[in-house]
Amino acid sequence: MENIKAGDRVLLVWNNSGENEINDIVNEILNITNIPPILENSAMISEGSRPQSSFNVILSNWLSPHSIEHKDSLLAILIKLLKPSGKLILKENNDISSVLKLNGFVNVSNTENTFVAEKPNFEVGSKASLKLNSKPMVWKLDDTVEDAWSKDNDDETIDADNLLDEDDLKRPDKASLSVCATTGKRKACADCTCGLAEELKGEVKDTPKSSCGSCYLGDAFRCATCPYLGMPAFKPGEKVKLDLKADI
Repeated sequence: MENIKAGDRVLLVWNNSGENEINDIVNEILNITNIPPILENSAMISEGSRPQSSFNVILSNWLSPHSIEHKDSLLAILIKLLKPSGKLILKENNDISSVLKLNGFVNVSNTENTFVAEKPNFEVGSKASLKLNSKPMVWKLDDTVEDAWSKDNDDETIDADNLLDEDDLKRPDKASLSVCATTGKRKACADCTCGLAEELKGEVKDTPKSSCGSCYLGDAFRCATCPYLGMPAFKPGEKVKLDLKADI
């Protein structure tokens, strides 16, 4: 009862249990406040049962066997019945600190399963007007982003041109750009089919001969490995020159 003082209006929430304790608790409260406490059944209490902001202190679940369930619906009613900065003091076997905070209570503390929570120092649903400057705020961009960054940083910036030397600016030899996709180097792999091996040897294979005899008919009659794939049809016996160096 240390949170109750003289002149406080107290609400005692119970649930038809602990009837033998009621008189003792009521007399104890009366001796402190000089005002008889109000009793409300937890199953009967509703938002309109009492005027809002009626009590300085609400005691809940103080009578054995402490079987009141402090659900959101009950806590929503109790916080409205409290005056601003009023206190809810309840007994609960489970830690409901988070539940109390989610229902709007502040300064929640717990001592041996006795929870004390306060209503904020304003009424639930209260409004306050904000005095805003009628003069619109205008952002003034006097400096570029680079200038602004330079002012906030004392480090000197690096000229990108100084990162390259003369060798970096030279155009590479075209031949050096031709490398094997497998080795990643200008060295042909063992099963080279891209023509790099022949290029390195300075040789180009002669025009391949058809193994099926149908290459001249066009792609529809050519096999998957036909060297004439992609070329137009030609007359039988016509000499066709393949450019094996050309990109496909």
